Amino acid sequence: MASDAELFAAAEAVRARAYAPYSRFHVGAAILADDGKIYAGANVENAAYPIGNCAEASAIAAMIAGGGKRITRLYVTGPGTAPVTPCGGCRQRIREFADQDVVVISHGVDGAPLSQTVAQLLPHSFGPEYLPK
Repeated sequence: MASDAELFAAAEAVRARAYAPYSRFHVGAAILADDGKIYAGANVENAAYPIGNCAEASAIAAMIAGGGKRITRLYVTGPGTAPVTPCGGCRQRIREFADQDVVVISHGVDGAPLSQTVAQLLPHSFGPEYLPK
């Protein structure tokens, strides 16, 4: 199993390649997936808001494309001292691919990381198990 240090390093490596010419707020995300691999993604902005991608959505897409199916741990990095937490839309995206007890680490790299479960990030959430099979 990958360590948090490995996830942090993967998120930071991809954050350096983020495309954020408008917000200048570069974010990286690294997923440890159920296949034991790390999948990373960066935010990709677009002049025609809101069609860009958040780092978490990019990492989820990389996971699915790479053959992973479930998130077992997620690390998000960004600038500043405050934890860079997933936006509301990404919290729902994460919920689609992660169990309620999966830990999401949010880190403004000049501050301390914040660890929360998916249930803490998105309480009383709606997930795929509520839909008919």
